[in-house]
Amino acid sequence: MNPFPLILSSPSGGGKTTIARMLLERRPDVGYSVSCTTRAPRPGERDGKDYYFLSTDEFAARRSRDEFAEWANVHGNMYGTLRREVEQVLSLGRHVIMDIDVQGARQFARAFPESVLVFLLPPSTDVLIGRLRARQTEDDGKLLVRLRSAREELREVGAYQYVVVNDDLEHAYKQVASIVDAETVRHRRLPLLDERVAELIGALDRQIHGYSSNQD
Repeated sequence: MNPFPLILSSPSGGGKTTIARMLLERRPDVGYSVSCTTRAPRPGERDGKDYYFLSTDEFAARRSRDEFAEWANVHGNMYGTLRREVEQVLSLGRHVIMDIDVQGARQFARAFPESVLVFLLPPSTDVLIGRLRARQTEDDGKLLVRLRSAREELREVGAYQYVVVNDDLEHAYKQVASIVDAETVRHRRLPLLDERVAELIGALDRQIHGYSSNQD
């Protein structure tokens, strides 16, 4: 199998983290790249498992050494994905699940061109706002920032290879899982196809050369 990164993006509250978690729980062929952030840990989060929690200076130092496949300033905090973390998961023969925003996805796809990009759409604005408010972590100011970010993120949908409407979580998960299956076949098939075509062309070249020699 030729493993690849699977990028899941959505506006805040769109479900990318939940679906990423479901893929990790249900599929043995996927792994997770632990990201870095400068924000403070939330209750229950552990360093090295949920995120690598870095100081602003440490994050900047790693960025200057070009250690990140992508990084972004999201709502005043820095987030980034270490190249080594991605490469480690791929080296184990597992697809890397990435739940990152659109600006991070753009950078990441340049660093890993084999990436498959999936955008998760909420079924409606009301549902999106409802999901944000249900988190009970947003005051009106923060909610406004996230709504503006969502508007800009939705304008980037055309850069994604797949779009999944997350109106039903289980159904959305199955759609994303189907994408992984289809892309796994495609990524496995292409190298074999190239090899087979080259073999056929070589055989035809030999035949053509033989017939040409007989004509001379």
